[in-house]
Amino acid sequence: MEPNLAAVAEAIAGALVDRPAILWRDRVVTYAALNDRTRRLANHLLARGLRVHRERGALAPWESGQDHVALLLYNCPEYLEGMVGSYKARCAPVNVNYRYTARELADLLRDARARALVYHASFAPTIAQIRGELPDLEVLLQVPDESGEDVLPGALDYEEALAASSPERPDLAWSPDDLYVLYTGGTTGRPKGVLWRQADVFFGALGGRRPDGAETESVEEVVETARKGRLRFMPTGPLMHASHWIAFDALHHGHTVVLQDDTRHLDAADVLSAVVRHGVNILIIIGDAFGRPLLEELKRGDYDVSSLRMLGSGGASLDAGLKQELLALLPAKAKILDTMGSSETGTQASRASRRGADHGRAFRPSAGTCILSEDRTRRIEPGADEIGWLARSGRVPLGYLNDREKTARTFPELDGVRHSVPGDRARFDPDGQIEVLGRDSSTINSGGEKIYAEEVEEALKRHPAVYDAIVCGRPSERWGSEVAAVVRLHPGTRVTAEELKDGCREHLARYKVPRTIVFRDEIRRSPAGKPDYPWARAQVAGAD
Repeated sequence: MEPNLAAVAEAIAGALVDRPAILWRDRVVTYAALNDRTRRLANHLLARGLRVHRERGALAPWESGQDHVALLLYNCPEYLEGMVGSYKARCAPVNVNYRYTARELADLLRDARARALVYHASFAPTIAQIRGELPDLEVLLQVPDESGEDVLPGALDYEEALAASSPERPDLAWSPDDLYVLYTGGTTGRPKGVLWRQADVFFGALGGRRPDGAETESVEEVVETARKGRLRFMPTGPLMHASHWIAFDALHHGHTVVLQDDTRHLDAADVLSAVVRHGVNILIIIGDAFGRPLLEELKRGDYDVSSLRMLGSGGASLDAGLKQELLALLPAKAKILDTMGSSETGTQASRASRRGADHGRAFRPSAGTCILSEDRTRRIEPGADEIGWLARSGRVPLGYLNDREKTARTFPELDGVRHSVPGDRARFDPDGQIEVLGRDSSTINSGGEKIYAEEVEEALKRHPAVYDAIVCGRPSERWGSEVAAVVRLHPGTRVTAEELKDGCREHLARYKVPRTIVFRDEIRRSPAGKPDYPWARAQVAGAD
């Protein structure tokens, strides 16, 4: 099967109709309502002239022949509507980080060549600053929010635009080659737009596989599976990055997506209240940055979380000790599932943990996941004592938007098969599982030894006083680079840098132990939980 995301959404909506698709605050968006609203959005975009300019066969892997619709929104039903509605117009939605400054926003919209922008009203003043610099930006749809900002001149109120548009299915030939675009977080450089065929991302990240990992074989099979869907999924991370993978996985299986009331920042009490109120079964967080506040609130409050079957974590590491503390407060049969992947690979591996069971650092690889040699000329076989590049073959992206060179470097062919190699280092453990060592761009080369920041962070977090930590390299006259760390402690605790170093020596070789540790009241991360390495390097610069 070579599916198209718009066609899949239409087929599921036709079968489920009155089942809730999205729950947010006092809003209930049924599958039928979602179908109606996304058709109306698609028809509005088409009426404004957005379209496909060139089909996939006439394009290079790093090129797009479709018009792009940028989404500058906090988590809300309109975010998912914006994506599906764009697909139904054969346009490609583009995720935009809502923390961007006016300059960063302008740069991304130019790079994406966005012709339309769907945005929350609170961003209107920022958009007004840069609109004159973006002549290609022709269509603006303003989603109302609590800010009370007036609709920008030339823009349309989102609800008014939908109300005035046709609810008929757009008369278009949707293609499996239509694009899904995901801009990376840009934690180690400028964000890059990853281009996927919709057929590939459906199987690579959006729920197109059976429980055994095999691909579903028809839209009819997808619909029959969706008819059985009764679970409630709650992705707490920003939909503007990979958290929408969870939402689409849920929708493609006929489940219900729940959004917490406060979607502008993490409020652990609000998240847990929504779990209780909506009977959430699957709660998805982003590593320690989300896990720690949830643990503290579970200890502090009185929450009936008996509906939870699974707590999932992706996008950042979840400390082993923290997992066991969380499991002790969750229902006895609940599990924690760590998932690992990237914008360039989709979901690559997973690791399940249950109460009282320590499963170490290894992940179980998913279909297509492999490890390539240092020179990327061969696959490393399980059992080999060799560090290589974590990769995926098969259903992988086409390339990076507007970047031929990075496309060739990240998506090489090996024995005639395209691979995605985004830059993570990994090795096989003795059982054939995958141990992920960390992104090569955050690796510290000290005196010729490669040190993986994530490994050092994990050692630091083993100390009971450590709430969070980021490890980075710092210039060294003797070693070229040396290990440094920024640490946040639990409130009311005290520990010295030397005591933390002593704790690290119990788990790490001496050359991996941080030479410098600085303490801060907060650790800066992106909305998706990614470490802010430039900030961390600035904190340790010049420190003793």
